[in-house]
Amino acid sequence: MKRYPDAIRMLVAIDCIIFGFDGEKIKLLLIKRNFKPEKGKWSLMGGFLKQDEDLEDGASRILYNLTGLKDIYVEQIMTAGKIDRDPVERTISVVFFALINIHEQDQEAVKAHNAHWLSLDKKPDLIFDHDEMVVKALEYLRYKAALHPLGFELLPERFTIPQLQKLYEAIYDMKLDRRNFSRKILLTGLLIDTGEKDNQSTTKKAGLFRLDKERYKNKFYSFWHFMPQPGIK
Repeated sequence: MKRYPDAIRMLVAIDCIIFGFDGEKIKLLLIKRNFKPEKGKWSLMGGFLKQDEDLEDGASRILYNLTGLKDIYVEQIMTAGKIDRDPVERTISVVFFALINIHEQDQEAVKAHNAHWLSLDKKPDLIFDHDEMVVKALEYLRYKAALHPLGFELLPERFTIPQLQKLYEAIYDMKLDRRNFSRKILLTGLLIDTGEKDNQSTTKKAGLFRLDKERYKNKFYSFWHFMPQPGIK
């Protein structure tokens, strides 16, 4: 196998920032490390890239091992490469963020990795530069969700418009006007009315909707402007 004679070898890691929504708050899936270094501290889920896999395949493998889920929304957002970021060995980390439906995960897989869902306002200090990664991921999530229908990835198959509004309020940590939000969402044509009611809803049995997946897929990168723009109501 040919090699570059003057090149220095170093490790490539993948770190995954996994967001979920429990109906009230945005949460992070974090692990309590039971191995060195930083044993007993909180960390993102990650691992080293294998010799025979692409970056995206590595991220999918790590996410599947932790959650038991495939075909979830995952996107590369940054690379962390400070010289001293890992105290053991020089390591470059490629960072992905993923959005999953909390209720679809494999509970046993989560327990096996000593992982826990923690709300953003209860997030403990994380090892290495993982706190910086979370800040970047949240900024990116807010930017992306304002323009594209990203939030639907965090919802169950059937949902109410009030549930969807709660999700966006949780992402942005702000209250939204109910009428304006409902009007804007319905105008996208992304929702299909199931004709059913949510009997558990506190909003007088709100109607249940599902996502028009074909339109969602075809129009994902259109600019929808879900969040209010400055000076516009």
